[in-house]
Amino acid sequence: MNSITTKDGTNIFYKDWGSGQPVVFHHGWPLSSDDWDAQMLFFLHHGYRVIAHDRRGHGRSSQVSGGHDMDHYAADAAAVAEHLDLRDAIHVGHSTGGGEATRYVARHGAGRVAKLVLVGAVPPLMAQTAGNPGGLPVTVFDGLREALAANRSQFYRDLSSGPFYGFNRPGVKVVQSVVDNWWRQGMMGGANAHYLGIKAFSETDFTEDLKAIDVPTLVMHGDDDQIVPIADSALLSARLLKRATLKVYKGYPHGMLTVHADELNRDLLAFFRS
Repeated sequence: MNSITTKDGTNIFYKDWGSGQPVVFHHGWPLSSDDWDAQMLFFLHHGYRVIAHDRRGHGRSSQVSGGHDMDHYAADAAAVAEHLDLRDAIHVGHSTGGGEATRYVARHGAGRVAKLVLVGAVPPLMAQTAGNPGGLPVTVFDGLREALAANRSQFYRDLSSGPFYGFNRPGVKVVQSVVDNWWRQGMMGGANAHYLGIKAFSETDFTEDLKAIDVPTLVMHGDDDQIVPIADSALLSARLLKRATLKVYKGYPHGMLTVHADELNRDLLAFFRS
């Protein structure tokens, strides 16, 4: 397997296919780089070099006990980029991966990054605080932790067959293979990493990271995202970024990269080429 060992001894698995301008994909919680199959194959066949890694504690990377926070996530991504000597790279982050990509570009990406894409991404801050009154109450995330600890397997079935892909909406048919693949990826990772990762994606404030980013950034979000509500994520991030383009998808869910892959891939390709 392709992998690197970070400074704190964590083994990070990655995929690296093709040649050309590199596109680096950052996956969501609690998934793995496999969640990017539809994008990696598409862009590989369009002449790009495609790279994706499994976050620490997720997929095929080490199930370490510590470091499950955005600073470590971004540092791990930087270690992969440095190992592969990636330059002029486009970074694409979904959900929690959008937070990871944002912190990576802001703190580690100088001289290496050409563009950034945030898809259904968690920045600037998901949790409700005095300074972020529109965020979700911490009790929402407490509920996620309780469900994970009680029966992680069932929790992942319920999340993927319901709000993640919008399968709980009237008239929307559940695609069982998509649910099964989400569950498979989730169960490959470590329960501790996923439990601690909830705090990382919900309570990390990316405001200053967004302000520091000066590369062209495409912000993509579904307006029926039940996981990361658009009003307190994409709409705010687009205002904080220096060079943002906001694209809102009417009626699309959080997992739109999978269930609407054809349309999103076309839009990503247009942005990459612009």
